[in-house]
Amino acid sequence: MKQFRFLCLTGTLFALWQAAPVRAQQTGALRGEVTLENSEMVLHNATVLIPRLGRSVETDRQGRYEFTGLPPGEYDVLAHMHHLSDDRRRVVVSAGGEARADFRLGLGAVRERVTVTASGREETSLETFLAVTSLGSLELMGKAASSSLGELLDDQSGVAKRSFGPGTGRPVVRGFDGDRVLVLEDGVQTGTLSSQSGDHGEPVDASYIERLEVVRGPATLLYGSNAIGGVVNVLTSHHEFHEHPHEGLRGHLSGLAGSNNAQAGGSGRFEYGQGRWLLWGGGGAQRSGDYSSPEGVIPNSSTDMAHASIGFGRYGERGSFSLSYGMQDGRYGIPFAHELGHGAEAHGTGAAKSTLAERRLFGAEDEADEEDVAIDWRRQRARMNASWRNPQGAIESVKLKLNFTDWNHRELEGDEVGTEFFNKQLSYRLEARQRARGRLSGAFGISGMHRSYEAAGEEALTPPVSQNGLAAFVLEEIDFERFRLQFGGRLEHSAYDPEGLRKRSFTGGSAGVGVHLPLWEGAAAVANYTHSFRAPAMEELYNRGPHPGNLLYEIGDSNLRRERGDGVDLSWRQQTQSWRAEVNFFRYAMKDFIFLAPTGQFKDGLPVARVSQGNSRFLGAEASVQRLLRPGLWLDLGFDSVDAHLTEDKTPLPRIPPLRGRAGIELRHAGFSLKPQLHLANAQFQLAPNEDRTAGYATAGLAANYTIPGMHRIHMFSVNFSNVGNRLYRNHLSLIKELAPEMGRALRFSYTLHFF
Repeated sequence: MKQFRFLCLTGTLFALWQAAPVRAQQTGALRGEVTLENSEMVLHNATVLIPRLGRSVETDRQGRYEFTGLPPGEYDVLAHMHHLSDDRRRVVVSAGGEARADFRLGLGAVRERVTVTASGREETSLETFLAVTSLGSLELMGKAASSSLGELLDDQSGVAKRSFGPGTGRPVVRGFDGDRVLVLEDGVQTGTLSSQSGDHGEPVDASYIERLEVVRGPATLLYGSNAIGGVVNVLTSHHEFHEHPHEGLRGHLSGLAGSNNAQAGGSGRFEYGQGRWLLWGGGGAQRSGDYSSPEGVIPNSSTDMAHASIGFGRYGERGSFSLSYGMQDGRYGIPFAHELGHGAEAHGTGAAKSTLAERRLFGAEDEADEEDVAIDWRRQRARMNASWRNPQGAIESVKLKLNFTDWNHRELEGDEVGTEFFNKQLSYRLEARQRARGRLSGAFGISGMHRSYEAAGEEALTPPVSQNGLAAFVLEEIDFERFRLQFGGRLEHSAYDPEGLRKRSFTGGSAGVGVHLPLWEGAAAVANYTHSFRAPAMEELYNRGPHPGNLLYEIGDSNLRRERGDGVDLSWRQQTQSWRAEVNFFRYAMKDFIFLAPTGQFKDGLPVARVSQGNSRFLGAEASVQRLLRPGLWLDLGFDSVDAHLTEDKTPLPRIPPLRGRAGIELRHAGFSLKPQLHLANAQFQLAPNEDRTAGYATAGLAANYTIPGMHRIHMFSVNFSNVGNRLYRNHLSLIKELAPEMGRALRFSYTLHFF
């Protein structure tokens, strides 16, 4: 705690120093107009952004925008709007002068990637220090049939899907799973329990998301020890990252339908602005039946969910605040859960290793009249955001986020409740961004949480636990013109107070440094080193008992040490009118890495595994390339690879994705887009104990979109034809891959109307 107090004191002194008077400097202005490409139509409510300053405005009814009070300098300025392609301009602002930049937005195949997650402020993927995937609402609507976050991201470089059926998919980033990948909603923790079990999901409705961002690699400096593998941030609305009001009504309506699993759903959202006030709300629902694989129907794989939210806020020149409430509820089946868990002893340990076709051939599906297992879940959240801005002050802005989440799910065996889980979590984050002082800029702040967890029933593996966390962080950047240097640190304290068991607390620090080197116009090289700290998760400390969700009998260890890692990331990026390319290499050495080690014994029909610690190494690469072959025709390529094992005996770690790739083209004419694509995966030969080899595969898909833009609305029609050849394939990261192949041929339709 001495270290923690020291960091808090240091942060206070730093803030006081930043608050010292700053010598006034003469500023400039930037004005311009945004129009639709190949027409004279002006676009109102388009966003114009200066990423380096973190400032943005919207165009008025005449398509005009204005920035004032800009420090002299050279800036990249970006304009973007809904499904239209972004436009970028390089602008020089002089002291006391006025610069002008006009933008023309069209229906391009390749769009500028903008992120708010990597550094806490908006910047393009070329400028950021960390590797980022950013998907807008256009790309997400093509995936609208996905019912979980893992399924939504499964085809992105560096991101795979761990699952126990369609409703349970969770992202695996660079081979890191569970508590090492932090899932956020609008920058705060979701409060779900998806990290602690393979049959716990991270449900999401793609049609309701404004943007989805994945930070690959350690993001521990800003977000904490749970981000040692990466961060997935679901951004639900425009005003969550653009804090300004707008006049009048805007929103969207969408609907979808699909074959194979009889999926159907719809959603809607509105925002109404009057003066400085903004009112918003919306909701939706979707459902799907049991899906079909080339081997047949996968029983008990249906999903359904519904959601609704409402909120209001005031967005002033200096200060803003907002209050909102949201709820979600749903239900999803856990295929083969009963026999793989409680029934495994009766059927023999080989039951989980026979394929669905073999079981049907020998009549195994009719062995018992067991009730289906399903998870009935509910999530409620209440949130308050507040901010203060003083562009001319030493502290340029201060933002506060408070979020309370109440998560509950029941594991049902037929109509009977087997186990019920309760998780209530209060999270807060206070971040101050300092005004640039010469070459130096950055941010600092504190974050924390209080969590109350309880489980009741036959699979309650831990007693009730109260968890508290508190952290202080600082992230600074120095611009040397020829290159930029970023450095920072975080000191974090976590404490667990279980009922009737040993209390544990952990304090540790994370630190990092990165270099961003522009190479030529539109190209950059980036290198990062990160030393990270992770406290053991609650389930790693206290779980004891049969855990069918992980197909193990788990024995936790309340004496675990903290986990530490040293990571190096190297990246090359190219973004021009005809190229979008990124290549990343990474290596992480983990000391006291926490893992489940099989003992070779069986209990309650499940393999016994003890939570153990040892050193490990993660090594991998990923690439994404988009190349303009001719006007209207783009080539799209990508791949990712990761190798992870314990360093002492070279034992592979479980559920590591195999080498994967994609190849496709996108043909675009006016508002029409056609995109055939091939997805490939190599066989996975590097296997952990009790893990089976997974064969390689190649599947083909075809997506088509037609977009009709207008001054006040955009219509978009989408068709997605997946697994066109009805190929039989299995996901190596699925806990039920032997029994449940992935979905067969499926055709999905969606329609979206954006009005503004």
